[in-house]
Amino acid sequence: MNCLYPPILPYKFLTQQSKMEQFNFNNELSGKIALVTGGTKGAGRAIAERLSQAGATVIITARNPPEKENGQLHFIASDLSKAEGAQKLVSQVLSTYGRLDILVNNLGSSVTPAGGFAALSDQDWESTLQANLLAPVRLDRGFLPQMINQTSGVIIHIASIQGKLPLYQSTLPYAAAKAGLINYSKSLSNEVTPKGVRVLTVSPGWIRTENVKTWLETIASNSNISLQEAEQSVMDALGGIPFGRPAEPEEVAELVGFLVSTRAGYLTGTQFVIDGGTVPTI
Repeated sequence: MNCLYPPILPYKFLTQQSKMEQFNFNNELSGKIALVTGGTKGAGRAIAERLSQAGATVIITARNPPEKENGQLHFIASDLSKAEGAQKLVSQVLSTYGRLDILVNNLGSSVTPAGGFAALSDQDWESTLQANLLAPVRLDRGFLPQMINQTSGVIIHIASIQGKLPLYQSTLPYAAAKAGLINYSKSLSNEVTPKGVRVLTVSPGWIRTENVKTWLETIASNSNISLQEAEQSVMDALGGIPFGRPAEPEEVAELVGFLVSTRAGYLTGTQFVIDGGTVPTI
């Protein structure tokens, strides 16, 4: 006789069963090779450490070595704003480790002057597009043939809510580059997902990195206000953060850690916004 409901099992059995079914997240990336660009500080560092804690062999890259050493993270120096820097990194990773399973394109920067469009030179635009859009494109192009050949891999593009909510007076090239990255990421996913490679975008809002903390200290000192007041002034300029604070780097890292795992195996071609509710639209 078929039953619409499962039989009621003793509590002791349910407790034992739940313990057996618990997954050990600490080793879920065991055997995987991961690369995190811009992985020496900020959210990139947190992402690299999160993947390492999950059992992956993690390579980090930036122009300069990390200030704080971590023996579990393997550093390769590279300048990804240049095509030759990207090619050098691809060659070195594949020759040293044999393959790449996870690519987190985290590198991003905005050093353009304030003052709106008229204050921006061609060099401002070109340097921003190189770092925020073309660097991920080049690395994807370098690693994808191998990922497709092994019919597995995950690529994460770290974009920004500025791809949808630009601060037009100060970060116009950055916002344009991140909008392009989001669109490119979706298109790439459509092409390579049938070949076994998942492609996802993570768009953080404001993150409380060490650089941000130093910047807030400068604002507080120059304006003769507290750190809390300086932070609130920035949140007000963003239009408010309903959660009431910036994200911690580890919170962004936790999202990425989930997305690259087999627990997210059906997720691809999607953008995940982690901004404490900053973006006011759906």
